[in-house]
Amino acid sequence: MLKVASIPNVHLYTYTNIEDISGFIGNFKVKLRRKARFVTEDCNGCGACVEACPAYGFDEFNENMNSRKAIYTYFAQAVPSIAQIDMDRCIQCGICEDVCELNAIDFDQKDTIESLTVGSIIVATGLDVHKGKEYGRGTYSNILTQLELERILAPNGPTKGHLVRPSDGKRPKKILFVNCAGSRDKKTHFYCSVVCCNLSIKNSKLIKSEYPDTEIVVSFIDMRCAGKDYEEYYRMARDSGIVFVRGHVGKIKEDPKTKDLIVQIEAFGMDRFLEMEFDLIILSSASIPPKSAKKVEKMLGLETSRDGFFKEAHSRLNLIDTKIPGISIAGASQGPKTIPDAITQGRAAASSLTSILHKDKYEILLIRGHIEKDACARCGLCALNCPYNAIITTKSGLEVNEILCRGCGTCLANCPSEAITLKYYPESQYEKQIDAILS
Repeated sequence: MLKVASIPNVHLYTYTNIEDISGFIGNFKVKLRRKARFVTEDCNGCGACVEACPAYGFDEFNENMNSRKAIYTYFAQAVPSIAQIDMDRCIQCGICEDVCELNAIDFDQKDTIESLTVGSIIVATGLDVHKGKEYGRGTYSNILTQLELERILAPNGPTKGHLVRPSDGKRPKKILFVNCAGSRDKKTHFYCSVVCCNLSIKNSKLIKSEYPDTEIVVSFIDMRCAGKDYEEYYRMARDSGIVFVRGHVGKIKEDPKTKDLIVQIEAFGMDRFLEMEFDLIILSSASIPPKSAKKVEKMLGLETSRDGFFKEAHSRLNLIDTKIPGISIAGASQGPKTIPDAITQGRAAASSLTSILHKDKYEILLIRGHIEKDACARCGLCALNCPYNAIITTKSGLEVNEILCRGCGTCLANCPSEAITLKYYPESQYEKQIDAILS
């Protein structure tokens, strides 16, 4: 972030939501809502206001596992390093105003709307994780996701990197990692989330390195450690004493007194259930599309595949571009992937769009839909079924946006009035070709 912020002609819009996107390649109109921080850009991030603030809220960056002040910096390396006020927690006591030497506190600040014109768009919405309620997460206090464990093990996390149980703050001595929690399951998410196997190995090894006496069991369906040096890493984990059990986790019960977790594991190939007791359970939860992706999908007119992630132009030959010229996808917006793969796809998306934007013109084949307004009944079925949002309603009737239209013929097939034709491919032309073939 720091490096990106220092590059000329790169503008970072942080704490900002996208309200609307319209237009086409070379001329996308983007409406942004810059949310009020209630702190001006004069702030230098000194932290005096944070120390003085008496109100508290939950720290979202640390997965709500600890508290933070009502005025806060989102995380230590945030860019820009400016405080912001959580008005849901703020008691408006005015202490922050009194201690701020730069007079940067502004309780009258409002959201502002800005408009941009851009030539192309890269969609990189990231991902969320499956909540794992079927395993008891949210009901039993000592069940965490890998994201929560990552924050606990981080030196700047809620426990300064020391592993403790949420229920009593004690160090867990027996831990179960549950791989494929919500993945590869027809009842939740049918696909593999790619990173879970290596993530469970990495974090179990981190725990072992600090607490060698910890007993760690990893339950898995298949260990998918494909990639350079990953299989060797898996072997090192087994050599360090981490136990890998191929099976499926069934029932989980909590001892109400100790808060320990009693787990039944269906061990594949053994035709029986193993019942084991653990201090802590870590769920390697499925990667899922974030809620914000639905809004982006609707604004841009993109498609999603069965897994809910954005659909690429071709699942094997072109994972970068979308069906709409000028819009590419990168990272986990296209599907679960590792950090190296996400970086590679991000670079490829930038390269793909740069190859278009450096030209003076963008050429298209004018095989486009055309609406005969005299025959059109204005039922709107064509606009409803158009996968490219290329048909718009005007005062004079329905019209085809020739830039957005891709000539797929969906509108033609859905028109009950037969008022739509494809330029250069009229029905009369096909009839004559058929007549010539049969003559």
